[in-house]
Amino acid sequence: MDFTRPYPPDPYTLLPAPMVFSVKSTDLTDGERMPDAHAAHDRNVSPALEWSGFPEGTRSFVVTCYDPDAPTPMGYQHWTVADLPADVTSLETGAGAPDGSGLPAGAFQTRSDGHTPGFEGAGPPPGDHPHRYIFAVHALDVAPGELGLGPDSTNAQVAFNVYFHLLGRATLTATYSR
Repeated sequence: MDFTRPYPPDPYTLLPAPMVFSVKSTDLTDGERMPDAHAAHDRNVSPALEWSGFPEGTRSFVVTCYDPDAPTPMGYQHWTVADLPADVTSLETGAGAPDGSGLPAGAFQTRSDGHTPGFEGAGPPPGDHPHRYIFAVHALDVAPGELGLGPDSTNAQVAFNVYFHLLGRATLTATYSR
């Protein structure tokens, strides 16, 4: 798939480049179409993610899913998980359940841009071009709880705090259209 214009840029390419590490999924393939199970109109289940090679000194992680192609000037945040301890290097399929039951103790999810708790699956407008869903794992230099955020924080507040504590980032991009 050609990710050049008219697509908006990948927002992470506009920020200073941190150390890059690896994220993979048994449910998604980088650059390929996301299975329907991860769409809002289907099972709406978060994909499995596993990461490795993150920077020394990582004390926690934040995981996000962002659609830069949503028909808004700011894209659309589908999922944010914060306060993942540094010894957690994977999330299972369905970890983004609305009640947070699939997350490790102490981790929390903010609401999606649609105010949905937990993971909000892919949901581009019918007939629109394929949208990109960028799953990012952000390695931070602060321990869980030290960002001073919680489930009622906005996605912008989380992103702002991540920026100032970022050691590295891993991304996996899947597409979806209907």
